[in-house]
Amino acid sequence: MSQTSFSSLDLHPSLLQNLETLGYNEMTPIQAQSLPFMLKGKDVIAQGKTGSGKTAAFGLGLLANLNVKRFRVQSLVLCPTRELADQVAKEIRKLARAIHNIKVLTLCGGVPFGPQIGSLEHGAHIIVGTPGRVEEHLRKGYLNLDNLNTFVLDEADRMLEMGFQDAIDAVLDHAPVKRQNLLFSATFPPQIKSIADRIMNDPIMTKAEETVENTSINQHFFKVGDFEDRLEALQILLLKHQPESTVIFCNTKRVTQEVADELRHYDFSVTALHGDLEQRDRDKALVRFANKSTSILVATDVAARGLDIESLDAVVNFELSRDPEVHVHRIGRTGRAGNKGIALSLFNEKEMHNIAQIEEYMNIDIRDEALPSTDYLKEPAYYAEMVTLWIDGGKKNKLRPGDILGALTGKDGIEGKMVGKINVFDFHAYVAVHNTVAKAALKKLESGKMKGRSFRVSRMRG
Repeated sequence: MSQTSFSSLDLHPSLLQNLETLGYNEMTPIQAQSLPFMLKGKDVIAQGKTGSGKTAAFGLGLLANLNVKRFRVQSLVLCPTRELADQVAKEIRKLARAIHNIKVLTLCGGVPFGPQIGSLEHGAHIIVGTPGRVEEHLRKGYLNLDNLNTFVLDEADRMLEMGFQDAIDAVLDHAPVKRQNLLFSATFPPQIKSIADRIMNDPIMTKAEETVENTSINQHFFKVGDFEDRLEALQILLLKHQPESTVIFCNTKRVTQEVADELRHYDFSVTALHGDLEQRDRDKALVRFANKSTSILVATDVAARGLDIESLDAVVNFELSRDPEVHVHRIGRTGRAGNKGIALSLFNEKEMHNIAQIEEYMNIDIRDEALPSTDYLKEPAYYAEMVTLWIDGGKKNKLRPGDILGALTGKDGIEGKMVGKINVFDFHAYVAVHNTVAKAALKKLESGKMKGRSFRVSRMRG
């Protein structure tokens, strides 16, 4: 029997039989690494992307821990969005087909509260929901977690990104201390480590290694003349490739600001990121780039250090780095997770020694290419897909991402899939919406109420 076969696991025969009918024979790397520990009742942190098989991993873990005869909530799965919660609940129901009378209930914001109370009164074994709505049911006494034995945080990095930290903490205040914790995350930023340290008991760390091949990044080098020549080349390349998200690297703060100002002058959706910016402007730049309402970020290496963007379509070296290792680090930000990435580098005669260093360090031959036609300069600049709305209220006003999402998607609202990232700070919040529904979203927030009161809302530009 293979070590990666589901039948090698200590699972109930009916669960194994059902897996066979679903065509689940061999475990994915994340399942093979995490499931044996989950079945022993250990706390597990598993790092893996969407599509790695993580839902089946924790789904089987919590089903193995379930006593169907006890009609109490025994498992809770928190997800960042309603769409993901629905997907997860569907997968768990599929895995649980062989277990009779099992009840999986979803509790998400953006849908009426009343029917959920009715469903809870009828009881459930497994709750899948978004942090804000689950916390609200707990606070109002409709949901009881006294019998909880398994707690799952799915896409933990995204939840923290969306500002759900406080809601997660509030939910855990209602849960028994003795429980199994399973945390799944695509990336592992410091906030995840701090939440893991706080809620988990001697967790096992597992990671589904990504096999990223060098071929996922296409490198192109273009020889240019002076500064003006470089700017023109940059515009041509941006207009030809029209990447949805691009970081342009410069070596100094001054050049960074100059390049951003020039591109803005030509109507590109651009923002600068460098050490001279105030923290507030830096936060704003990062929020808008991460939520795709700015498609171009011009940055110095130091400023870009804290940048944790999931997938960049393109990296442009407006100036080559003086260190070949930094060059590799810069271009490595694109072409992740099996996506194709493009790295475009501009250089002049004085930077030939940098080219030689990169060739040696990366063991490649660099040939400079001819720039695309200047006809591209006649094309209009392309727009970012999303628009950011600024809300004059934040954590100190008890405003949560769920409240903003609910206000946008409630009666006669916009579709949930048109809402992007939500960032809530102490005194203000940002929400990204698709540019096709920006007016409707602005109107909805202006005329509606959150937490029983109206807030000032405006569209961010520039």
